[in-house]
Amino acid sequence: MFNKKVYYNFFIKERIDAGLVLKGWEVKSLRSKKVTIINSYITIINKKIYVYNLNISPLKTVCNHTKFNSKRVKQLLLKKKEIEFLKNYINNKSFTIVVIGLFWKKSWCKINIAVVKGKKKYDKRNILKKKIWNIKKIRLLKKSI
Repeated sequence: MFNKKVYYNFFIKERIDAGLVLKGWEVKSLRSKKVTIINSYITIINKKIYVYNLNISPLKTVCNHTKFNSKRVKQLLLKKKEIEFLKNYINNKSFTIVVIGLFWKKSWCKINIAVVKGKKKYDKRNILKKKIWNIKKIRLLKKSI
């Protein structure tokens, strides 16, 4: 599952794969793709990294006597060097960290995060103009041959 809006709204500087601390019902919901990662972001508190707004909705088949918090703050598993690297980016260079996607590596759920900087409106317009020009250029080259 990927967050396509990240590529439109941000310039991506660095990418890191991290582990995710989950409960049993969350893993089952992830396997059935009942998750939304839009607007999810990452913060660093006391040398630990947490994901906010990662909404995992519970399955209907999971037991009813337990209460589920679908917007629970989830902890990420990273090495100390990676945490320091991310902390430096956030503090010094005014970047943010967002979630790009979720994927499975063997039986482990991993999260793909990125250090990003926001795009301005004129940046988005210029990128769209370049894409349209590249499409037109390819069409012209095909017609000329």
